[in-house]
Amino acid sequence: MSTTPNTQASDHPAATQAPSCKLSASPHDAPASPPGKRPAPPCTLVIFGAGGDLTKRLLMPALYNLAVDGLLDGGMRIIGVNHGERETSEWREDLHKSLQQFAADKASTFHAGKLDDQAWDWVAQRLEYMAGEFETDDTFTKLKQKLDQSPGGNVIFYLAVGSRFFKPIVEHLGKAGLLKEGGGGSSGFRRLVIEKPFGTDFASARDLNAHILSYAQESQVYRIDHFLGKDTVQSILAVRFANALFEPVWRREYIDSVQISAAETIGVEGRGKFYEQTGAFRDMLPNHLFQLLGMVAMEPPNSFDAEAVRDKKAEVFDAIQPLAPDDVVFGQYEKGPAGVGYREEPNVAPGSTTETYAAARVFVENWRWAGVPFYLRTGKRLAARRTEISVQLKPVPFRLFRDTPVDALTPNVLTLRIDPAHGTSFDFNVKTPGPVMQVGAVQSSFDYADFFTERANVGYETLLYDCMLGDETLFQRADSIETSWCAVDDVLHPKTGGALPVHGYAAGSEGPAEADALLARNGHAWRPLKQHAVEKK
Repeated sequence: MSTTPNTQASDHPAATQAPSCKLSASPHDAPASPPGKRPAPPCTLVIFGAGGDLTKRLLMPALYNLAVDGLLDGGMRIIGVNHGERETSEWREDLHKSLQQFAADKASTFHAGKLDDQAWDWVAQRLEYMAGEFETDDTFTKLKQKLDQSPGGNVIFYLAVGSRFFKPIVEHLGKAGLLKEGGGGSSGFRRLVIEKPFGTDFASARDLNAHILSYAQESQVYRIDHFLGKDTVQSILAVRFANALFEPVWRREYIDSVQISAAETIGVEGRGKFYEQTGAFRDMLPNHLFQLLGMVAMEPPNSFDAEAVRDKKAEVFDAIQPLAPDDVVFGQYEKGPAGVGYREEPNVAPGSTTETYAAARVFVENWRWAGVPFYLRTGKRLAARRTEISVQLKPVPFRLFRDTPVDALTPNVLTLRIDPAHGTSFDFNVKTPGPVMQVGAVQSSFDYADFFTERANVGYETLLYDCMLGDETLFQRADSIETSWCAVDDVLHPKTGGALPVHGYAAGSEGPAEADALLARNGHAWRPLKQHAVEKK
């Protein structure tokens, strides 16, 4: 989200191949940074969980893309900490092979095609592996010795590990003095990046926050939500606040309802053990979907300063009416056209009641949104892969059409398509050709690919870059985390009636019928996951 001025980078790989009539650039030559961007300051990135899937699939591709763009300083170092002894050269080669594999896979989020060898070499030269257990003093003593050599003392600690390691790693970092800024005569920063799940309910989130903030300042903590790294998510603010067409009607007087969907066609993909402990509701709703809701519902900030934006989002979360059990529907996929049922997946209990689908009706009780329902849904093994936000406007008066063959008008709906299609569409009504007043539904759409060159992007590039710059706009604050969990606590811990029932739905379907009934109470219906948007073939 940084809007800092352009400056000249130093010691970066070239972003493109040199013309054939010139000599190839040296691996240390500096390309110009993109317009409006400046290289991040020199720093050391310490990745706990260097051998994990997150590092291979997302962090390393993101760092590679930042290097290609000339946004990393020549003094950058990357130290990978993980269980088990291995040579740095072996770790580098493992990451290189993974990157090549993902780049060649068109279905991968990182589908760059052929790697730029010069850019990879630049990154590889800065990789160093360090074996260490996450819960022993020796690891952090050894790490401290390495970090004494960090340029400027700038260090980012990235916890790409299971949530059970969050507390011990933060505690060891704190006790070793590694989170202290300005220590030893250095003016460098120390930052801590934490992945979700950030707690499993209100009590655990509050406890985790308290533990972290006993060793670090809130300004040092970057709670990451990769949804916010997507360009199409950040574009929500541009659509709202950069267009006079939308902002005047972005309120309860004109908007009938809002739907936010994050649907997947895949199942748990071998992650049954993790999913059994988490479920769709905890995994997606109080974090990813609430973040999208916050960007749709927030008041205009006075600026795009990090705290100004985060204050407005915090106001939305604080205004969410606590969800009651009858505001939520849980589902679990069963055998159907798309494959086996959840209970037949590896590492899933035969009688599991874990939900793979969750839908909720949410109300934001403030002046702008009072009475407008926000419908949220997420699920696996659904009819289509689709992450989008649909804003439905209120109907026009029908009296004008009382003597015409018009029985019903198509609702005006603005849809912001986030994944896998990137763009927007708008459903509205026009008169059909002919002498009789007939009204037909049409759709106007915009696709990013028609206007902009889309590049391989895993969604972490902006987040890592902003963290290096110290821009916290796209990261979650402690108060927002706790308020979000508080809003759903009665669903996770019902005061009466016991746990919510989990309804079956066929793999490959639109979800359980009970989710349709949830919307029907207010006279609404889900937007079909299939064939409701005009998409490029």
